[in-house]
Amino acid sequence: MNRCRVLIVDDHEHAREAMCEILGLDEHFEIIGAVASGAEAIVWTEQWMPDLILIDIEMPGMNGLETTRRIKLTHPYVKIVIVTVSDEVSHLFEALKQGAQGYLLKNLAPSTWIEYLLAIVSEEVPLSRELAFQILQEFAVPSPREEHEALTTREREILGCVSSGATNREIAVTLGISEHTVKNHLKNILHKLQLQNRTQLTRYALEQGLAPRSRDFAPEHTTKKKRGTH
Repeated sequence: MNRCRVLIVDDHEHAREAMCEILGLDEHFEIIGAVASGAEAIVWTEQWMPDLILIDIEMPGMNGLETTRRIKLTHPYVKIVIVTVSDEVSHLFEALKQGAQGYLLKNLAPSTWIEYLLAIVSEEVPLSRELAFQILQEFAVPSPREEHEALTTREREILGCVSSGATNREIAVTLGISEHTVKNHLKNILHKLQLQNRTQLTRYALEQGLAPRSRDFAPEHTTKKKRGTH
């Protein structure tokens, strides 16, 4: 894996410093800039072409969601992760709607940040288990449409696993198939649903009621989070 060039965007200096320190713990990340506004983020993205942007959701002027939307319009290749103190599911879905690849709570452990961001840049898993569990508990899904009817029973099982935050290896172990078979199934699912990545698959499964209910899924490790202050 090549080094991932990261731009950090947060209007609080201490928050920017903290994110720089966290990413400095892993050699796969290279900080190319840390800016205080959405407008600066757009300029830096144009000039320096980062691979990954970490951006605060609440900023004066142009907030993180609007900044994400604008950057994605001109630089769709950039992976963007929203960072915030809020664990409101509605915020997560709005972030995904604007094109973000992920969503991180500021008060999670540095090791969790590193593991999650490595997964994002390697396109392995878009949502942490904890966040996926919260969505399944709190998000009310509408009536399903017809696109998913073309999926086989196995593909539906895999889609459910993806929406719960499982990696390809975990899916393979759970279903008793090879990791290579899982990857091929995912390619078929993406083609049938005309979607592009795991983030979109997760959102689709939740919106269409195809994800497992909370009683069918529980994260391996659940921890109580302390709400921080911005």
